[in-house]
Amino acid sequence: MADVKKIATREAYGKALAEFGAEYPDLVVLDADLANATKTGTFQKVFPERHIDCGIAEADMIGIAAGLATTGKIPFASSFAMFASGRAYEQVRNSVAYPHLNVKIGATHAGITVGEDGASHQCLEDLALMRELPGMVVMNPSDAVEARACVKAALDYVGPVYIRFGRAAVPVINDENMEFEIGKGKVMREGSDVTILATGGLVSSSLEAAEMLAADGISAEVINICTIKPLDEDLILKSAAKTGKVVTAEEHWIVGGLGSAVAELLSEKQPTKMMRIGIGDRFGESGSAGALMEKYGLDGKGVYASVKEFMG
Repeated sequence: MADVKKIATREAYGKALAEFGAEYPDLVVLDADLANATKTGTFQKVFPERHIDCGIAEADMIGIAAGLATTGKIPFASSFAMFASGRAYEQVRNSVAYPHLNVKIGATHAGITVGEDGASHQCLEDLALMRELPGMVVMNPSDAVEARACVKAALDYVGPVYIRFGRAAVPVINDENMEFEIGKGKVMREGSDVTILATGGLVSSSLEAAEMLAADGISAEVINICTIKPLDEDLILKSAAKTGKVVTAEEHWIVGGLGSAVAELLSEKQPTKMMRIGIGDRFGESGSAGALMEKYGLDGKGVYASVKEFMG
């Protein structure tokens, strides 16, 4: 996929906010002194009166967003995933999720691909933290096209939403006119021997892996699971019944994220042989995004090797 155009999902996030600002006059964007990095500065340039820089005070930012939501505004509170889901967790839980307010959290710089910033900033637990909160919608777009679709869907949805964006540029794999619906997965490649359920940047890695597996005579079905919660149970169960083997792939700890969500579903409704691809019981380390993806087996070759071993 070397010739495919690559765009960071955080770039698409900033552009989407600016694009939809006119259509949604109640849209207000908050940031925690990171507008240049989260790309909410793109919105700020077009709608400066509707952009609030809360300074390095993420918990306060979530509280302000909650207050704005009670007045009918649609606040998007943005920071790095480590701070939006970690440092401000109590406020997200008690001020947003508990009263089920219409607050959207745009969390950028998630996962191992934060790269050189190292383990302190490589948030690998945000999907788990947000997924456990009652009523919270959790989305993890696979590319720039889907990132824009997630922003639009969040604007139209009434209730708390967490959207995960990445720092590094990732291949654009979706059509510009793609249909998107919260809670619905998308079959990216048909297959019959194994199902690969992937989310975020691991969707493109899984498509690369599927090409290599095909050369070995293994037919892999690749499904993009953008919405971690609510999960597309029907699609997952249907594919699992067809192939009899399921692999999950995510740029997240294998505990608590997509892998856990799928394991919970299958164990209760359709026991299926399964493997989870992600980060094990360890923190990340400093390095380039590409080098880290390769080291942790999250690039196309890594996913291929793991699935090949799983298939025996």
